[in-house]
This record gives sequence, structure tokens and C-alpha cells, in this order.
Amino acid sequence: MNGKPVLVIMAAGMGSRYGGLKQIDSIDAYGNKIIDYSIFDAVQAGFEKVVFIIKKAIEKEFRENIGDRIASHVKVEYVYQELDRLPAGYQVPEGRVKPWGTGHAILCCQDVIDGPFAVINADDYYGKSAFVSIYNQLSEISDGEKYQYTMVGYRLYNTLTENGHVARGVCTISEDGKLVDIHERTRIEKQGNKAKFTEDDGKTWTELGEDTVVSMNMWGFTKSIIKELDQRFAVFLNKELPGNPLKCEYFLPFVVDELLKEYKAEVTVLKSVDRWYGVTYKEDKETVVNAVRELKKTGIYPEKLWEEQ
Repeated sequence: MNGKPVLVIMAAGMGSRYGGLKQIDSIDAYGNKIIDYSIFDAVQAGFEKVVFIIKKAIEKEFRENIGDRIASHVKVEYVYQELDRLPAGYQVPEGRVKPWGTGHAILCCQDVIDGPFAVINADDYYGKSAFVSIYNQLSEISDGEKYQYTMVGYRLYNTLTENGHVARGVCTISEDGKLVDIHERTRIEKQGNKAKFTEDDGKTWTELGEDTVVSMNMWGFTKSIIKELDQRFAVFLNKELPGNPLKCEYFLPFVVDELLKEYKAEVTVLKSVDRWYGVTYKEDKETVVNAVRELKKTGIYPEKLWEEQ
């Protein structure tokens, strides 16, 4: 029997992205941020423990602004993603400030993960149904001949912003609902009522259909992914450091894609019909605030998330 699924939240980039945690905008009248809604949804779905991946530099602010506020509703643990958490014999390149990426973030959890777990970004709104479906899936799966992983896929058109371009992992899915591969498209734009991507700075554009499914970094894993991330990190560093020492990133979807191609893993795609919300651009905040207000009006959320507010 599996242990109870744990929720892992990647938050190491929060301070740098927002210029200090105190500047992270609340999206309701009670000071709640997007991350509060994700945790609320996760607790309702059955998750009893949250692991925050943060940087030591933001720990005090993070605990005050986020962690301490929800610690009475769910068990909280902290993991630190630091640049110097590298395999023996490797050093941080001089001048490097950029974190090592999402694959490295999850690898930093190796001492606190011993069962199935879900992974999300700290500043994305995923919707209630996503947490229910991934919790239920993680409660039932275990590795067999192949590792049994899962991800929540979103309809691309439910994840776009009117305010600029976005990066998305575009998924190919088999008829039986398994992930075939995932391609990172770093510049997708809404053009009229269509979505298009470019890989040559806008010289040419390729349309993406309304049935396109994308990953928003909501994954479900057994603990086997930690071993794979560990074994592949040095290989990644050997390959990427010489040419791109300051900016190369060890991406979680890249490792998943490798495991698929090696027939070592199988990923069940759980399709969400919910809208995804995030603040890619400052102008996106109003959209998120309005969406939360509507979700409260329709009874999806209580007026106050936690009773003591």
C-alpha cells in the first residue's frame, strides 16, 4: 500500500521573480495569494503534507507570509534549493545566480520523499478538479515493469494570456491517454482567436489547434523519479556546463521525456477542463482577482478560505 500522497510546491524562484516576497500580491480581500488557493484545494482533495522548495534567502519572509499561515491546516516541511547542492566534484560556475531548474528542485527533496507525490508551481492556479484527480491517481498507482507517473494536462486555450507570449510544454497523447512526448514551446501567442508559436523570433508562426494539451508543471510521481533525477544530473552538467555555464537548466519534463523514450516510464494524462490562471505579466493580476471573485460567488470557494481569517 502506498503512503499518503504528498504535495511538493516549487517556490525557490518566488523572491527573485517578484522582487521580494512582500511584493507578492494578494488576490482577495483577506491577503490570500494564488498559492493559498492551491493549498486549500489540495487539503480538500486529501493531501495532508506540503513540502515547500525555497531558497534559504527567502525563508524568513516565506514562513511569515505563507508557511506559518497554513501550518495549522496541513503539515509543512521545507527543502532548500541552493546553487551549491551539486554532485561531488562539481562547483558553481563563477557568476552563476540562476537556479538549476525544476529537475534539480525535485532532486533537493530526496531526504523528505518516501512515497508518491504531486508537484506544482507556487504561483499557478490549477483548479479544484486537478487536485482531486491527481490525489486519487497517486493513491492507486505503484511502479510495475515501468515507472507509473501522471500529469494533469490543460487545454492550451485555457492557459493563454492577452498580455504577451507564454512558454508551454505541448503534449502528444496516445489514444489510451498516455503521454507520448512533450515539447517545450517557448513563445506561444494568442493571435485573434488562434494560438500560434514561433521558434525563429516571429519570422514564421505555426498554429496550434484548440485540442492541444499542455503541461503546466502539475506532475505526479512515485519516489523512483528521485533516483533517476540523481543519476542523470551529472550527465546533464557534463553536457551543458561547458557551453552554457550561467543559464543551463535541468528541467523536470526533459527527464520525463527521456524516461518515456527509454521505455522506463509511463505517464497517465489526466485532462482538466478548468481554466488555469497565473500572473505571467503584471496585467494578468486583474484577471486572476476577477476569476477568484466569480469562483466565490458561485460557491466554489468560501468567502474566507480558512476559518480564522
